[in-house]
Parts: sequence; C-alpha cells; structure tokens
Amino acid sequence: MTSPVIQPRSKRSKTIRRIGIIGIGLAILLGYLLYPLASHDYDLPVDEKAIQEKNTFLTAPIASRPVARQPNIVVLVADDLGKTDISLYGNKIVRTSAIDSLAAQGVTFTEGYVTAAICSPSRAGLLTGRYQQRFGHELQPVNRYPKNRMQQLLAGLFIDKQQLEFANNTGIPTPENVARQGLPLGEITIADLLRKNGYATGIIGKWHLGSNEDFLPLKRGFDYHYGFYEAFAWYTDTTSPGLVNVHHKGVMDSHIWDLGGQGNSLVRRGNEIIHTKDYLTNQLAEEAVQFIDQHREKPFFLYVPFNAPHTPFQAYKKDIEKYEAQGVDRNKAVYYAMIEYLDRAIGKIHQKIRDAGLEDNTLIVFLSDNGGATYTDVTSNAPLKGGKLSLYDGGINVPYVVKWKGHIPEGITDNRPVSSLDIFATASAVSGSALPSGRKYDGVNLIPFLAKPDSATPHETLFWRAGSNKAVRKGEWKLVMNEKDNITALYNLIKDKEEKHNLAASYPEKVKDLQKTLNEWEKGLVKPLWPSTGYYRNEFDGVEDRYNL
Repeated sequence: MTSPVIQPRSKRSKTIRRIGIIGIGLAILLGYLLYPLASHDYDLPVDEKAIQEKNTFLTAPIASRPVARQPNIVVLVADDLGKTDISLYGNKIVRTSAIDSLAAQGVTFTEGYVTAAICSPSRAGLLTGRYQQRFGHELQPVNRYPKNRMQQLLAGLFIDKQQLEFANNTGIPTPENVARQGLPLGEITIADLLRKNGYATGIIGKWHLGSNEDFLPLKRGFDYHYGFYEAFAWYTDTTSPGLVNVHHKGVMDSHIWDLGGQGNSLVRRGNEIIHTKDYLTNQLAEEAVQFIDQHREKPFFLYVPFNAPHTPFQAYKKDIEKYEAQGVDRNKAVYYAMIEYLDRAIGKIHQKIRDAGLEDNTLIVFLSDNGGATYTDVTSNAPLKGGKLSLYDGGINVPYVVKWKGHIPEGITDNRPVSSLDIFATASAVSGSALPSGRKYDGVNLIPFLAKPDSATPHETLFWRAGSNKAVRKGEWKLVMNEKDNITALYNLIKDKEEKHNLAASYPEKVKDLQKTLNEWEKGLVKPLWPSTGYYRNEFDGVEDRYNL
C-alpha cells in the first residue's frame, strides 16, 4: 500500500496563503459589487420659499378680472402620437375624422413644439407654462435604479435593453427620494391658477408627475381626478374576449405587461380604485363627457391626457381586420386601431361641447406629448427626423390644433413656431387670471396671434435640454447638440425640414450665435433633480446619438 504524499509545511503554508488572498480578493470584489449605491447626495430639496410664495399667491384675494366672460378650457393630449400618424398631417391609412373636424373649425399648426421628447418632462412644462428645466424636472422620473453594481452588471448581461444603454451610476437616490420624484411642490399648475379664478378643474387620464400623496392631482389644483398615476396602464384586461395583445421585444415593453395591471397603473377615481371591463380610451371619453355635463353652468378647465397610443398595444380583432386585409402587419394594425379609438374619444368630447351649447365659449387645444415612438416599429415620423427620445423634430414637433369658435379663424394652417408652454399663458389671458410676480413664464398668449394670422411670430426662440442633449430653434435655424457624443448639427428648417444637411461647418458664426443664445438661456436653469438611468441610442446617417433619459 502506497503511503500518502505529505506536502512540506512551507508548501502547505503557501497554498493556504494563496487561498486566503483569493478569498480576500473575492470578498472585496463581492463587497464592491453589492455595496449599496444609495446616496444622500441625491436627496430632493424642498423649496420652502417657492411653496410659501405659491400658497400666498393662491390664497390672495382676486383683483377684478379684465374679461367679461371666462371661457371653458379643454386640453386634449395624446401620448406618443406622431404627426404623420393621423390624416390631418397626411396619413393615408388611418382616417382620424374627429381630429380633422376639430382642425377644420380651428387652427392647425405645422410647427407646434413640446418642451421634451419624453412624457413626464413634457407634461411638467405644459402644466406650468415654464420650461421644466427651470425647476429641475428635466429628466424622466425613475421607478427603480439598480441598487448596486451587481444589479447593473446583471442588467447589462441578461436584460434585452433594445436601444437602451444603462448608466453606470456611482450613486443613486435613496428609496425615499425615488418615491418623491415628481412635479416640485412649489410649482403652480394651470389647474391651481384657474381654480383660484373660479374654475371647476378636472383631470381625466394619465398623470405621470409623481405618485406620492403630495404630488397627486387632487393636491395640484384639480377638483376631480379619474385616471392613473403611472407612465402607462393596460387599456383593458389582457384576457378580454376578442382582444389582441401585441408584445414587443425588450425591456421597454416587457415591464409594462408585468406592471400594467397593478399599483400606480390602476385606474382611480380620486383615491378609489375602479375596476371596469370597458376599454380605457372609451372610459376616459365617457368620464370627460360626464364632467362637462356636470359643470356646464360655470367655467371649467378639463385636462384629458390620454395614454393612447402609448404601449401596451391592445385592440379588438374586429377593428384590426380591415387593416390586415390591406396588407398591414398585425403590429401596425393594432396601433392604427388604437389611434382610431383615440379619435373617436376626441369626437365624443367635441360633440358633447357642441350638444351642451358651449361651443362658442370653449377653447379647445389638442396636441401630443412628444413624437411617435419609433422603437415600436409602427411609425417613423417621416419626413421628420427621429422620434420620441430625440431632439430632432421627429421627437418634439407634434400635432397641435387650437379651436375657439368665434374668436379665432377656422380651417386655417399656421406655419409659425408655437409651444406647449403657450397653453398656460393663453389660459391665463383668456380667463383673466393674473400670474404671480417673481416667476419666469415662458409661454405666450396665442389668441392675438391667431386672430391676426399675418401678425408677428409668437416665439423668436425655443429651447430644449435633457442632460447632455440640447437644442435651440431661432427663426429658420436650429442647432442640435449632444455633448456626450460630440455632435453639433446646424439645420435650416425652412429649406431642410427633414434635418438631412448639417451646415455647422459652413456657417460657424451661426453656430456660435445659437450656442451663445443657448448658454444665456441655461443661466436661468437648475440642475436636474434626479440622475439619469441611462440613454436611448439612435443612429442617424451612421452617427450614434444618445438621448439622456
């Protein structure tokens, strides 16, 4: 029998030391990967001064109003609807007759802009009349950050990110501060302003400006709320008879199917969760009709932010068959049907205003929150460049219609640049609502410009910023910059609306002028209140362009 080989003590000691060193190294690595990233460096400030100024303004007595009759104001917002998704702007497949009818009785803008290429920041600008970068609502609020580097690593390895690129954040907000992301409490919403001035105020649809109690609609100037708080919601139960559900590959869609039927995606009337089998777009229209009926005797402000045609893609088979019969694939057919539902809902609301005898005293605005979502493969926004999550015009130049019977022309097209910021300023002016002093407002009252179509341009300059992405439009010129990808692009939008020809090298002085204008604007801004989770990767003409989420 062979005797076992016994290592010399010195060799055993070296082996033990080597194992110990490896173990220590693995422990250090594991500690590095699992160390919590939560940091109080990202604690959200509470601007007590702004809140006090807001409360003082809203509770102060109202001076005499300069208008004899306050009009009702209705703002209809589509979600991720590109201009060329509807017949008003040339779509040959989807006939959106209700939107066409609204436009035939009002003004259609070809150069209507929003302040962001993504949902929440765009809505923050619209509802406050101020560039959202002035108060830090610059980036999309985040439901969840990776808690540690291990989660960052695993997300990068095992999640289908589509065109997303997760940020390697070295610090993230604490869970308490993640929950407090939303429209800063010191901001005055259009609902705050109009309620102070005698309006009944209602929101029916998507909020997406904070889900903690203090941020909810009933605390932000609205008397009535019906809808959901999240960025998305299921339109109906996924097992509804005759329903077609289209799932898209990747993380931008999968989490919607996982979370759409729970939590902040649930539909609520006030604080009460509502369960109904009706399709959500129809529900919102019916609620809006009831709100109008109940408040027809006094001025009202009705804000209807639809979630259509944002994902998830859900439509009934009977409504997609006609598109599939034309050779349209199922993905697009469902999308087109969702736009039809949106159009019908707008038609119901518009018809109710007429039936109630309120048409000549109701200002109606229709627009989208940003351009069409190209990552769903149903829209391209062509001939505009880019789409949602891009500062090229495909992401920020949206459908935009204004109607006020008897006060502005009917059936005309206006080619002057206007902004979603103008909705607040217009509502303030037509309602005779004075604005607080000491706050910078960025919109203009559109009515004098619309009453005289040949008058001056409402805006000489418009601005955008989302982290490292920036843009400015000044007259016919637009400068787009991406500091992360070192992009500087100059376009003449009159000659090149498609933004195909970068003229930066040919007009260096124009680039300097627009950069100077942009820099001056940025002096009035603050840092984003929360960090980005990453970037959305576009590619245009072979050049990568990452949009800071």
